[in-house]
Amino acid sequence: MNSLDTMIATELAQLEAKANLRQLPQLTHRGKWVEVGGHTMLNLSSNDYLGLAADTELHQTYLEGLSVDRLLLSSSSSRLLTGNFAIYEELEEELAARFGREAALVFNCGYHANTGILPAICTPRTLVLADKLIHASLIDGMRLSSATAMRFRHNDLKHLERLLERYIDSYELVIIVTESVFSMDGDLANLQQLVALKRRYPDKVMLYVDEAHAFGVFGPTGLGLAEAIGCIADIDLLVGTFGKAGASAGAYLICSRAMRSWLVNKMRPFIFTTALPPLSIDWTLFILRLLPSMQVRRKHLASMGSTLRNQLTESGLPCPSESQIVPLLIGASADAMRQAEALQRHGFYLLPVRPPTVPEGTSRIRISLTAAQTDEEMEQLKKVISEMI
Repeated sequence: MNSLDTMIATELAQLEAKANLRQLPQLTHRGKWVEVGGHTMLNLSSNDYLGLAADTELHQTYLEGLSVDRLLLSSSSSRLLTGNFAIYEELEEELAARFGREAALVFNCGYHANTGILPAICTPRTLVLADKLIHASLIDGMRLSSATAMRFRHNDLKHLERLLERYIDSYELVIIVTESVFSMDGDLANLQQLVALKRRYPDKVMLYVDEAHAFGVFGPTGLGLAEAIGCIADIDLLVGTFGKAGASAGAYLICSRAMRSWLVNKMRPFIFTTALPPLSIDWTLFILRLLPSMQVRRKHLASMGSTLRNQLTESGLPCPSESQIVPLLIGASADAMRQAEALQRHGFYLLPVRPPTVPEGTSRIRISLTAAQTDEEMEQLKKVISEMI
């Protein structure tokens, strides 16, 4: 064993001792259920918020309308070479129209979007001010950029305001970065106040919002929290993903025509990546066109989230959530693992979220509700949780 292998083995042993060692689960998907070790459980660890990924009737409807000429399983190159099929531009035009903005650009995944946008647009004269709890992909995007990066305390807009006042004159451009629905706590950014803060510095401050966990779930037509609040036009860089409530793959950016053109020329993850299969883009467009008709699912999902949050609050447990993501905050990693195993024995596939995904001492069970879940299943989940706490 060489020195690197020895170091790796030691580090892995330390992770296991702290109950933080991760392993790939072996499971079989059966609609909204998963089977693990012969035990069938309701899947509440997925991001299939609207239940569309598990909807076999929806899949059948799509396949029945699929023509052979659209059955393309590979793009075979990047979009700048021969991979720019017409379906890509059709999706982007539809996105721009739906959001009421000049342009949209589609990426292979949210990680590509967030690690590529900031490096492409930032210079050493750029300051990025980011919420403390943004996703790892945004953190990596900041690290890869040439900008100066600072973090403001989570959802603390007074802190952000002080940073802006202190540094606004020292940089040519300031980019405020946040998620709209935070992936671990399920709480919401105050987009209205962020927009108001940005407006104080016209032409000097941009707003970058990641709607990964809001797209499909919030808004009258499912476009996200910015649609629900009515501030789409005020967000310079509006990112979302199709792989969660959208039941597909890939991500999008809503922006100006100039920004779209710049990223096509400068964004490395876009330029140097083989594009997603056209069939995947076609399915995404199919789902996008259905989202306005999914309001019943959105209301059911919102109702379940409210019910579960109320139960936790009434039981005296901290519950920062304001969405379909509801964390059971536990603390120690070993305790979170034991609680997750108990929930699995009762038929709910829930997993512990441990460091480094969350800070030490804040391990939790992240409940990702889905519109495919019935009221009866919600009542059973509430009963099991009440017995645990």
